[in-house]
Amino acid sequence: MSTPQLSGGGMSIYSGFTRLCKGLAVVLIGGHLVVQILPSAVSYLALIPAKTIPFAWNLITAGYIEQSIAGDVISTIGLLFIGKLLEPIWGSREFLKFIFVVNFLTSVCVFVTAISLYYITTQETYLYMPISGFQGVLSGFLVGIKQIIPDQELAFLKIKAKWLPSLALLVSIVVSLFTTDSASYLPTLVFGTYIGWIYLRYWQRKPETKLRGDPSDEFAFSTFFPEFLRPIIDPIATIFERILCGRRSESSDQSGGYTLGGASLPGSDPIEASRRRERGARALEERLAAERLAASGRTEETERDATENV
Repeated sequence: MSTPQLSGGGMSIYSGFTRLCKGLAVVLIGGHLVVQILPSAVSYLALIPAKTIPFAWNLITAGYIEQSIAGDVISTIGLLFIGKLLEPIWGSREFLKFIFVVNFLTSVCVFVTAISLYYITTQETYLYMPISGFQGVLSGFLVGIKQIIPDQELAFLKIKAKWLPSLALLVSIVVSLFTTDSASYLPTLVFGTYIGWIYLRYWQRKPETKLRGDPSDEFAFSTFFPEFLRPIIDPIATIFERILCGRRSESSDQSGGYTLGGASLPGSDPIEASRRRERGARALEERLAAERLAASGRTEETERDATENV
């Protein structure tokens, strides 16, 4: 099977956006316009830890509110282009579920972190800083790309897709060293990446196998780190896996197998994970081929019209 490329021909890369992604893009743009027209709306829609107890809905709404134009543009473009890749493979329902779960749990983790930092440092900044943005879900999307087409090389970066989440976090951490408002976005990116991995590793349903998650070694937590660090990361990850996911792993074993402590259980065939990645790559290849065909068809039609006019 040939390896698909993350690019299209001509104007085809600017078409084929799914209806769901277009709708969510309207939500992001609308949320940005609301807080620009009514700045006081930030107090009710963004995540402000000191106000979350009475305004608990901000754990959900904060992820869809971009306070800056740059943030709104990046989030909208990322949603449209990455969604065009992931939604056809996952399905619209699963795609929307992923967004909701990652957004909500990321906000919960950011809230707990902010409260903890306040008690540790006694700085009220952590309580009243408005935190919002779609970057947590976008970082989760990058984990989805890592899972589906890990060995696809990105021509514009000269790296494989499996390093996208790690690279995004590394760049964010470096940038945070030179900015004063890193607390407003860095925790969201970190937790968005981790929650996205947790969801895809343990929770995502696969109707074709009646199992959940991706137990393959190629999608283990240590694969986010360089190889020389993996012998250190693996034992730590195994401990947390047994603490947090042991019961769920046992139930999965009864229904067909999974992993526990990094070891494969009966019925947890890594081949299935490989097949899913192949299906994802094949779906991407077919989609890009269709877009290239449509683009060439439009070109031929334009040339034919020009000839007839002459």
